[in-house]
Amino acid sequence: MSTANPRMAGLAPDEVECLHAAARAIRNRTPAQAQGLLDEVLARHPGHAEALRLLAILQLHTRRAPQAIATLQRAIATHPDDALLHAELGNAHNALGQRDAAIDAWRHAVELDPRQAVPWFNLGRAHQAQGDSLAAVGALQHARALSPDLLPAAILLGDALVHLGRFDEASGQYRDALRLHPACGDAWRGLSNIKTIALSDDDAAALSTQLQHRDIADSDRIAMGHALGKLEEDRGHFPQAFTAFATANALQQRMTPWRLQPFEQFVEQALAASERLPSPIDPTLGREVIFIVGMPRSGSTLFEQILAAHPDVEGASELPDLGIVIQQESMRRGVPYPQWIADASAADWHRLGRDYLARSAHWRARKPRFSDKMPENWKHAGILRAMLPGATVIETRRDPLETAWSCFKQQFYSQPHFANTLVDLGAYLRGCERAMDAWRGRDPARIRLHRYEDLLADPEAGVRALLADCSLDFDPACLAFHAARRSVRTASAAQVRQPLRRDTARTAAYGALLDPLRIALGLPLA
Repeated sequence: MSTANPRMAGLAPDEVECLHAAARAIRNRTPAQAQGLLDEVLARHPGHAEALRLLAILQLHTRRAPQAIATLQRAIATHPDDALLHAELGNAHNALGQRDAAIDAWRHAVELDPRQAVPWFNLGRAHQAQGDSLAAVGALQHARALSPDLLPAAILLGDALVHLGRFDEASGQYRDALRLHPACGDAWRGLSNIKTIALSDDDAAALSTQLQHRDIADSDRIAMGHALGKLEEDRGHFPQAFTAFATANALQQRMTPWRLQPFEQFVEQALAASERLPSPIDPTLGREVIFIVGMPRSGSTLFEQILAAHPDVEGASELPDLGIVIQQESMRRGVPYPQWIADASAADWHRLGRDYLARSAHWRARKPRFSDKMPENWKHAGILRAMLPGATVIETRRDPLETAWSCFKQQFYSQPHFANTLVDLGAYLRGCERAMDAWRGRDPARIRLHRYEDLLADPEAGVRALLADCSLDFDPACLAFHAARRSVRTASAAQVRQPLRRDTARTAAYGALLDPLRIALGLPLA
């Protein structure tokens, strides 16, 4: 019997080689071969922990997460102190979107064996996804200490520190990542998004050098292009900045093209389908929720930061839950949204609203209200009067040219994306505003428009109006929103931790370079 590796205890040498071969087959993506080898070992040792662990990994790789969970639970029943089994169980739960169960499994894994970096990393990533950046930082620091060369841990730790407003520490993590991988796009993205720390001349030289290399990944090239654009803009080199942003976006558009026609069809269908909706079963359902919707880069993070400074509001940032609920209903019906809207009964909408509230219950643990500022939720604003009739919807708007140009400069990780061409940007913004104007006209009591420029012009009046529209009493803390201690999980994390600035407009410096965007928006040329 082989005992060189404790995980192979109880196996004969040929059986050990079978498991090694199965692991290689999984890595090489030959699942049938891996399954055959594992079956051979498990036929002789049906409860062997390592064989079952590899079987679960194979099941995950072949998109059989429920079977993987069952396999791991079977193994854990006889090997409850095996940290690797619990770590894989966390991976399986995570694959099914069972975030709390995944966190519990990874937490148990690191309790059993705190020397394993990957479970710490997975735990940190899960905490970050749930908006608990402080817990994420603790777990990711453990991962980095155990494995200093684990590049994703450095990036994610930098992101979590940014969200907590610890910008100097975040910068250190991103620069550690660049020492490991000088062409790491995510590190350059992170550094350029810390808008309170300017990139240096050395950074400019390093970026230019890396972008000349032909063998870097397209995703890294795109991120570095955006970072270079930000750097050139900060230097006042506006034509060079425009070229950098345009080059990066053109590459992204080639990789993941976004199509305008399906979007325009969606807007038409959503407007028509949502015109007549059944009266809600419970008109108060969703009164805990404040949705902040509209275009990205329109001031939505700032408005949420103001609300989150209120003692009764938890700022949840960009939650995927509303979109997930709608998507799941579409899958259940076998019909894409919004085509099934007209067929949904009052009971259906009530069920969907309760589903959203159940998914987002975590955000009501400490405070009675919470904000959900996923910008894409504007696409569902027309159905909320049936699904969550008690909810408040705050639409944020900023000067359209500034909004669109800010989107063009921002790298978005949800692809394909409308912000990769100026023409698509203009059409998307006009479609969004057209839809929101119609839905606000149908539901003026719940859908309220707030403009970024109005807030800048008279901050106290803007804050008071926002709180009143959300049925919140005025609180002076909302005027000092930049001092609020919370995780801000958007690209505006640095800006909203500063007092209001009136010098955020950038488009005038680009002059005629932005005329294609002005045409797309229906605005006068420069």
